Amino acid sequence: MKHAFDFCPNRTGKAVHIAIVDSGVHAEHPHVAGVAGGIFIRADGALSDDYVDRLGHGTAVAAAIREKAPAAGLYAVKIFSDSLAVPIEALIRAIDWAAEAGARLINLSLGTSRAKHEAVLLEAVERARERKAILVAACEDSGVRWLPGSLPGVLPVRLDWSLSRHEYHVEQDERVVFRASGYPRPIPGVPAERNLRGISFAVANMTGFCARALEAYPEADLDELIDLLAERKPTEG
Repeated sequence: MKHAFDFCPNRTGKAVHIAIVDSGVHAEHPHVAGVAGGIFIRADGALSDDYVDRLGHGTAVAAAIREKAPAAGLYAVKIFSDSLAVPIEALIRAIDWAAEAGARLINLSLGTSRAKHEAVLLEAVERARERKAILVAACEDSGVRWLPGSLPGVLPVRLDWSLSRHEYHVEQDERVVFRASGYPRPIPGVPAERNLRGISFAVANMTGFCARALEAYPEADLDELIDLLAERKPTEG
């Protein structure tokens, strides 16, 4: 099954809280226009309110989400500081923090290919799901299986360079998988090939579509959200 959708184009993600687990967010960036709050979870587990992005990745992810869900409440959950790598414990704590804080969507434009982390990540996914938080993450890219996106209980995303940033495809494999564009929101004067791009932004673009759907159907759980996005149920514009 392959269809191209722009889900609920008249929705803005109003009242949907989205946690962006990444390198923080530069809230004053014009493509972000503010965040509702945030936290920095250090590698040693200490907490700080310094969620400012000094790497740029999290800000670009937030901008891609904001483009599709301008009225959503964005929360920066910073785990990356000097580089885009942290111990698995920091990611687990970030997922737990976001779910406990009431996020309906947790954007994970990140992942690990290390199978040894599968069990603890599955437990974190289940804890988040119990709190009605929905994780959006990459399930596979260039033949690499990514965690936690390939686990049950996560909305899975793959990259598709043929798509515009304003549409996604639905695939029925062993499970429903969503394909989205790997391009972020463009920066005036910067060629697309020199901007950040890749699976991170396919995930972010898909999170924006999810926010629109949850505005229209705020009580939807993961399975219902997948059905809505796959247009298995009536939708609202």
